[in-house]
Amino acid sequence: MKFSFKNDYSEGCHPNILQALLQYNLDQQAGYGEDEYSLQAKELIRKKINNQHSDIYFVSGGTQANLIVISSVLKPYQCVISASTGHILNNETGAIEATGHKVLSIETEDGKLRTSDIISVLENHSNVPHQVMPKLVYISNSTELGTVYTASELEELSGFCKKNNLYLFMDGARMGHGIMAEKSDLTLEKVAALTDIFYLGGTKNGALIGEAIVINNPSLQEDFAFNIKQKGALLAKGRLLGIQFLELMKDDLYFDLAKHANEQAMKIKNTLKERGVEFLSDTYTNQIFPILNNDLIKILLEKFEFYVWKKTDENFSAVRLITSWNTGDEAVDDFIEIIKKELP
Repeated sequence: MKFSFKNDYSEGCHPNILQALLQYNLDQQAGYGEDEYSLQAKELIRKKINNQHSDIYFVSGGTQANLIVISSVLKPYQCVISASTGHILNNETGAIEATGHKVLSIETEDGKLRTSDIISVLENHSNVPHQVMPKLVYISNSTELGTVYTASELEELSGFCKKNNLYLFMDGARMGHGIMAEKSDLTLEKVAALTDIFYLGGTKNGALIGEAIVINNPSLQEDFAFNIKQKGALLAKGRLLGIQFLELMKDDLYFDLAKHANEQAMKIKNTLKERGVEFLSDTYTNQIFPILNNDLIKILLEKFEFYVWKKTDENFSAVRLITSWNTGDEAVDDFIEIIKKELP
C-alpha cells in the first residue's frame, strides 16, 4: 500500500482521544454541548487565548465553520474578501455564495492578504448602494499554500479592518501548524486579540472530527447559537467534540502534534533544498510545494500518493506534500532515500 502525503487527515485520531472516548463512553451527560467535557474544553481554550469573554462553539468540520460564521455575521447585501487561494473560494462548492453572499477574490502569490490588496477592493466597491458592501476579510493561517502570517502582518490587518469597519475572520483549519511553524512569531493569544472570530482546527491535527469557533468580538456573540442550530451543527451528543478538544488542549498536545507534522515536512524540504530544488512557496509548516522534474514525480508516485499541484513548464511541475501528526520517520526516510538516489 502506498504511503499518502495527500493530506493530514488520512489517519483516525490520536490514541489519547480514543482512550478518552472509551473511558467516558457510559457517563450520562447533558446534550447539545452542555456536557462537562465540552465546558472544560472551552475553559482550557479561554485560558490559552487569555480571554474569558470569548464565546466558543464546537462544530464538526471546517466548511461548516466557515459557512456558519460568514452567513451569520453578514447582512444580505454584504460580502467577503478572500485571497484567490482561499478555501471558501476553491474547496467548498460555493457554500458561501449559496447563502447569498458574494466572495471577492484577490490574487496573491503567497496566499496571504495585505492591506494594499484590500484597499483596491474597497475603492472599487464605493458605488453605494449599487454594489455589494465588503464587510468581512477572510484569511487562513496557515494558508492553502502553507505560508503563515507574522504578528506584525496580522496587527496591520487587524488595525486596517477596525479603521475601515470590517470584520477579520481567520480560518484555523491548520492553526496549530501555523503557530508552531519555525518562522512564526504568532501565538494563540495574539490571534484572539487581533481577530473578531477564528477557529481552531481539530480535523487536520489529531481529532476524529471537529473545529472550535472562537468569537472574540462581543457584538457578534449575541444569538450565535441560533445559527449553529439552524445550520444543523448543534450535535445532541456534543460530548463527542468536547472530549476531543479537552484531550487536544491538555498539556498542549494540540501544539505538539502540529510541531511534529511541521518537523517531518521540513526534513523533506531541507533534503530537496540541499539539491537545488525550488519551491512554489517558501513554507515552514506541514505543507511544502517543491517543483520537481516530471520523470522524478512518476518515480515517487510509484510508492507515494500526493497531489501534482500545477505544471510550471513542459518538464517540471509543483507537487504538494503534506505531513500529519502521525507521519512516522520510516515514510519520510523512504521518501528522502529516493530523492537522494535520483538527485545525488
